Amino acid sequence: MRSSTPKVLHGLGGRSMLGHALATARALEPERVAVVVRHERERVAEHARVLDPQVLLVDQDDIPGTGRAVQVAMTALDAAAQAGAASAGEGPGVVGSAADVGMTGPVVVIAGDVPLLDAGTLGELLAAHHADGNAVTVLTTEVEDPTGYGRILREAGSGDVLGIVEEKDADDEQRRITEINSSIYVFDAGVLRGALGRLDQDNAQGEVYLTDVLAIARTDGGHVRALRTDDPFAVEGVNDRVQLAVLRAELNRRILEDWMRAGVTVVDPATTWVDVDVDLAPDVTLLPGTQLHGATVVASGATIGPDTTLTDVEVGPGATVVRTHGSLAVIGADASVGPFAYLRPGTVLGEHGKIGTFVETKNATIGTGSKVPHLSYVGDATIGEHTNIGAASVTVNYDGVNKHRTTIGSYARTGADNMFVAPVTIGDGAYTGAGSVIRRDVPAGALAVSAAPQRSIEGWVARARAGTPAAEAAARASGRREESELSPQARAERERAATAASGIPVTPPPVLPDQPAPLPDPAPRSTGTDPKDLAR
Repeated sequence: MRSSTPKVLHGLGGRSMLGHALATARALEPERVAVVVRHERERVAEHARVLDPQVLLVDQDDIPGTGRAVQVAMTALDAAAQAGAASAGEGPGVVGSAADVGMTGPVVVIAGDVPLLDAGTLGELLAAHHADGNAVTVLTTEVEDPTGYGRILREAGSGDVLGIVEEKDADDEQRRITEINSSIYVFDAGVLRGALGRLDQDNAQGEVYLTDVLAIARTDGGHVRALRTDDPFAVEGVNDRVQLAVLRAELNRRILEDWMRAGVTVVDPATTWVDVDVDLAPDVTLLPGTQLHGATVVASGATIGPDTTLTDVEVGPGATVVRTHGSLAVIGADASVGPFAYLRPGTVLGEHGKIGTFVETKNATIGTGSKVPHLSYVGDATIGEHTNIGAASVTVNYDGVNKHRTTIGSYARTGADNMFVAPVTIGDGAYTGAGSVIRRDVPAGALAVSAAPQRSIEGWVARARAGTPAAEAAARASGRREESELSPQARAERERAATAASGIPVTPPPVLPDQPAPLPDPAPRSTGTDPKDLAR
């Protein structure tokens, strides 16, 4: 794989290759499951424990080969059988009698790098083994190019398996055989135990071959037969990333086909990816570019996509999720999310709720019918029912050390560009003004406003940013403003001055005298000294 990651931990369809192998093995309901680890044993063993805490981990030593892997596995399985018998008080009643107890019945061996092997095929192999009373039953298939695989050698007439020859040990005639070994077997436990003790490393690769058990079992008189599957992908192994990509695409194709036949609409299967553990209801619609990962569940009537990635998200009936990335979130029935929303873990959106464009949520519960429509961050918050959060709002939840919670009640209306500095509570039916920084609790039904009076400092750009494009634009705007504020007479004088400056003759205004014309003297007035006047 040319990778720091062990091969069996590479993934497809939401599981590692080892995860696929364990799921298939567990589907048979076996008494015990053993995983043999060697390369990067600590990492593989830890992953196996996470997937299946009951698994029996077996450490292969430095002796190479599949035969050696099964040898150490049988030793561990026999020891587990002995321990089980001893704890159950089985045996002839003599202390230590359980030491002779060994595993009995069929032993199924599968490879950790054959991820498309399904439980149905493996179950058919086990059933054929029981029905025919075989010592060994091997799963095979036909391929056009068998290069790299062991070839099945069959007996003419009966079709029984004579043995398996590995590629490097095969002659030219054997290399032309197109029936290949899948490395998937069912052995009788007694036959396997006896044959394993007779294996050696006498081959081109110096390995202990498990395939040699088939020839030994046949020599001992046991029936060795093959079950051939018509599905080469079911037994195809992975040895590089090219093969992994091929099987990943094939697995996804099968998953989508199964869902479409179950009533799910997949508009563009080529761009839609669904993991094996995703659960979809009938009448779900998946639009192009949709990726559903993990344990995502989508209810009937919901529409996902386009260009949406959900991991471990629960989507309610009738909901729409458009161009959204989400994980560990719950979206209620008939809710709307996106486009370009980011739902982080802990997001719960109620029925008929809305998380809109360029909204990020985290550890937030948004109640029934409530909306966060635009350009907002809602983290560590609880929002009641039928509340509307204004655009560009932020719950300021982090003080540099601890996270704090914001609570906004039902039927509240918060203004655009609000900062809610947590911990803070906004009561039911409360309003907040645009541009407010809410630092204290707001009672139910109250209006909270924190805006300061606006100041406009005239001429600041011309003084502080002289020579910049902004200053030039301001100067032009100032000129236009002054023009509009002049009286008609002033505008006429400005136009006359502009015309004179351009050289066009101007009719001069009429000449007015420096002093006004003198007025005639008025009629003489009585001084009141005439006796007659006095008498009158």
